[in-house]
Amino acid sequence: MADHDYRAEAAQLDAADPLGALRERYLTPEGTDLVAYFDGNSLGRPVAAAADLLQQFVAGPWGDRLIRSWDEQWLEWPGRVGDRIGELVLGAAPGQTFVGDSTTVLLYKLSWAAVDAQVAEGRDEVVLDTDNFPTDRYVLEGIAAERGLTLRWIEADERSGVSLEQVQSVVGPRTALAVFSHVAYRSGFIADGAAITAAVHDAGGLVLWDLSHTGGSVPAHLDDWGVDLAVGCTYKYLNGGPGSPAWAYVARRHHGTLRQPIWGWIGRRDAFQMGPGYDPADGIRSFVSGTPPILAMVPLQASLDVIEEAGIEAIRTKSVALTELVIRLADDLLAPLGVEVASPRDSSVRGGHVTLRRNGFREITATLWTQGVIPDYRDPDGIRIGVAPLSTSFEEVVVGMLALRDAIVASDAGGVTG
Repeated sequence: MADHDYRAEAAQLDAADPLGALRERYLTPEGTDLVAYFDGNSLGRPVAAAADLLQQFVAGPWGDRLIRSWDEQWLEWPGRVGDRIGELVLGAAPGQTFVGDSTTVLLYKLSWAAVDAQVAEGRDEVVLDTDNFPTDRYVLEGIAAERGLTLRWIEADERSGVSLEQVQSVVGPRTALAVFSHVAYRSGFIADGAAITAAVHDAGGLVLWDLSHTGGSVPAHLDDWGVDLAVGCTYKYLNGGPGSPAWAYVARRHHGTLRQPIWGWIGRRDAFQMGPGYDPADGIRSFVSGTPPILAMVPLQASLDVIEEAGIEAIRTKSVALTELVIRLADDLLAPLGVEVASPRDSSVRGGHVTLRRNGFREITATLWTQGVIPDYRDPDGIRIGVAPLSTSFEEVVVGMLALRDAIVASDAGGVTG
């Protein structure tokens, strides 16, 4: 198929896209050199309304009401915004999700709380996999060293992810906690959240899921799956902005029994009493530590407005269509050049990005960035094509993939594309 035929097909897909009009909600500054943005799975594009909301926030709740806003609304924001994330993308009933801290800090707090409760029952093993995101592995290694725990490693396939059978083979009477990513950061493989959670529970362990590559792209059903704990960032498909605060989910049945290790004043039952000793608040607020990142939640709420309008199921439908197009273009245009698809071809177990592999992709990624085509690189030899359903068009996919082909051809010829 000629290049113009791919472009014509993309134009037809964009014209029929029920979410197409929502692309206008995302900021594209005039004069930008951006041609194709394939890194929405690392940093989502800003919602245009975020700038106005920030100005209103500065003039109103902050500039006008000043410290009174803490009593009037801000103290409720971690739970209120958390509930909204829970409802829109996590399948979580109210009162179980809050926003605050970074993903790393929340992973530490929830993992520590889980193992602390389980060690008392004679459980001293933590199950994790070799291909989980580095933060997850490092945090658990630190907790294991601190608490004298044993790490049970699952050797995960970098092209897929953790399987139910692997989990069943390692969990047992000493399992305190198992921590996995629902969508693998490297390959995009979707783990079986319900079945793996049940397998760990059958062994008496608790489960913590990292949903950083899930939230806003792949529907989750934390309550229905019976998940104990979960965390995720908000700067990918939730478009909260660089360094935007993470969210944490703690199933209601664990409130009052799991106790996190960072005892801050906001998590105390009566925060403003400021008395001696730490008496944790009831419910999810006991997992909050210090002053909530109020300003950082403003852009996040603008993004949640768009997600609510679209609906997570429609978002997932478009995500599948976009990644299917990426794979077909990879097969047609790039496979003859030695590129292979390193993500699942079955869309039911593929998340929101597609990883392509070939020698030399690190250098080719740098070349593409100079041309305004922005994927990202992950070892070994992988380019991730991250398509964000609410802000990525089908035309953008075609243009970016054609540019990738041309960059490979130029690299093989020893030339420089411009």
